Amino acid sequence: KATRAAIPSTKFALPGRRYPIENRSHAANALSRVSQFGTPAEKATVRRKVAAAYPGMGDSTPPRKRTSNFRNRAKSGGEAYAYDFRKAK
Repeated sequence: KATRAAIPSTKFALPGRRYPIENRSHAANALSRVSQFGTPAEKATVRRKVAAAYPGMGDSTPPRKRTSNFRNRAKSGGEAYAYDFRKAK
C-alpha cells in the first residue's frame, strides 16, 4: 500500500497535498470530503480536477432518476395491477 508521501504532488486536487485523487476510490472520497468541508472555490477545483482525471466523475449532473415500469403505468392511467381491486365487489 502506497503511503501518502509516495504519491506524486500532481495526483492531489489542491495545493498542500490535499485531497489525493490517484485512483477512482480516492477521487470519490475527495469529492465527498470537499463537499463536506471545502469552500465553494475548493469544491469547484476538486470537481474539475476529478472530472478531468476520471470522466463521468465530478460533473455536477445528477444521476438519472429511475422509476419502475409499475409506476410509469400507474401514472399514465394504464393497468397497474394484474387484478383491478376497484372493480371487484
